[in-house]
Amino acid sequence: MATGELTFPVVDESALPSGFVVTSSGRVSGVRHPGEEPYDDSPFSHVDRNRIDRTLTEATRRTRILWTIYIGELGAASADRARELHSTLPRPDESVLIAVSPNEKSIEIVGGDAIGHRYDDRVAQLGASAAVSSFQRGDLIDGLVSAVRVMAAAVSPVRV
Repeated sequence: MATGELTFPVVDESALPSGFVVTSSGRVSGVRHPGEEPYDDSPFSHVDRNRIDRTLTEATRRTRILWTIYIGELGAASADRARELHSTLPRPDESVLIAVSPNEKSIEIVGGDAIGHRYDDRVAQLGASAAVSSFQRGDLIDGLVSAVRVMAAAVSPVRV
């Protein structure tokens, strides 16, 4: 694993605007009142973000695995960087991280130890294949949605 420490800024909940909260995963979630100017510096449209969010939520509910997507630079040691990012998730042992670096044309998929009996390299390969075909057409969002859906469908069912 790569050396170094990954840190995230601590969010002061008291400084958040009305209608905003820090979720249990550490994400800031908020609502706006009609007519307010939205703050949006995302490179993705609202529709695309909702599509990703719905896909991740459905996959997590269906499989009881926390599905997470990272989009950004991974560097030369992309697998090490993906494992480092995965280790920072709220429940890494029960999570799958899909890390994509569009500029580097790299995708890494990392699964947690507690789901190893349900998730394996075959599932990761299916997800990567589903993503790459859309990526080649220039559709990042469709590739990510396809990868999550294919992998969620391919993991072994929850044993009760």
